[in-house]
Amino acid sequence: MERFEIFLTCPPGLEPALAEEAAAAGFDAPCAVPGGVTVEGGWPEVWRANLVLRGATRVLARIGEFRAFHLAQLDKRARKFPWGEVLRTDVPVRVEVATNRKSKIYHAGAAQQRIETALTEGAGIAVAADAPVTLRARIDDNLVVLSVDTSGGSLHKRGHKEAVGRAPLRETMAALFLRQCRFDGSEPVLDPMCGSGTFVIEAAEIAAGLMPGRDRAFAFERLTTFDAEAWAAMRAAAPRPLPDLRFHGSDRDAGAFGAARANAERAGVGALVEFRKCAISDIARPAGPPGLVIVNPPYGTRVGAKKPLYGLHGALGQVLRERFGGWRVGLITTEADLAKATGLPWLPPGPPVPHGGLRVKLWRTNPLR
Repeated sequence: MERFEIFLTCPPGLEPALAEEAAAAGFDAPCAVPGGVTVEGGWPEVWRANLVLRGATRVLARIGEFRAFHLAQLDKRARKFPWGEVLRTDVPVRVEVATNRKSKIYHAGAAQQRIETALTEGAGIAVAADAPVTLRARIDDNLVVLSVDTSGGSLHKRGHKEAVGRAPLRETMAALFLRQCRFDGSEPVLDPMCGSGTFVIEAAEIAAGLMPGRDRAFAFERLTTFDAEAWAAMRAAAPRPLPDLRFHGSDRDAGAFGAARANAERAGVGALVEFRKCAISDIARPAGPPGLVIVNPPYGTRVGAKKPLYGLHGALGQVLRERFGGWRVGLITTEADLAKATGLPWLPPGPPVPHGGLRVKLWRTNPLR
């Protein structure tokens, strides 16, 4: 397996932003498809995707495929599949199977059982529900496509964040929203409702050139294809000097920004961020060049009731219009009328993105006048 398809997953609606990030990072042939982005490469590209991509939720390696029109054929071909080229006999595997109506094999549970039997009896690989490696099989129009989840835990778990707020936005989503706001690490960022500091810390890491996967382990380290020496060299990229920028977060909840400061220190960007307790009416424009204000305020359906939020959004819009000329604004919300209550000159909103059982949209402005 020199080159194969690599599937980068992300929430629906964010595929174009992830494709843009993959292209900017030098991955080959990125193509946005429902639920993620496909690229091409080998195992070093799999490792690098887990290490450097900020917006991917998981990295799946497509390790093979075969046709199967009934369970007996699935059993036979699964037993012949060269599992040992990727899976280790000393590392248990969890199997997940998805089928669709176009396939004659429509019972996912029975298909899963056949693949598990092929692994245990044919290849000597143990199967366990809590295994560190997950094998995914998708049966689509009688084609069995096999993938290995090379990430393990979701990639939003950067490895340095302990404290989270009441309604946290995942780091992977925050990174893609920042990209959609055209943030590239060369300007300041302010989040006036920062919670546990996700946007502020993510922006500071981007500016500092820190790799998001630097502090965590991955499932691919448990595969036969893993090269520990090559991986160590990949992770050991020389850090670049810290930028002459500051990233600002404020919140009316002192506990929230205290946790944010601790998260930033663990992430290695404590010197780049400033957090303080501050009401919306007291937000001050930071010294220096204009940048990006990005905020994930309460939606009503998320934290608290909706009715009082109109005043909050109106106050936010007034402060930004009066004090933040030249700055762009990004706002995440489920409610178009709350976004409009700010009175800001919004561009057409982005597509709906699932978040915590809700569907949010990113609203953006050009530089405010």
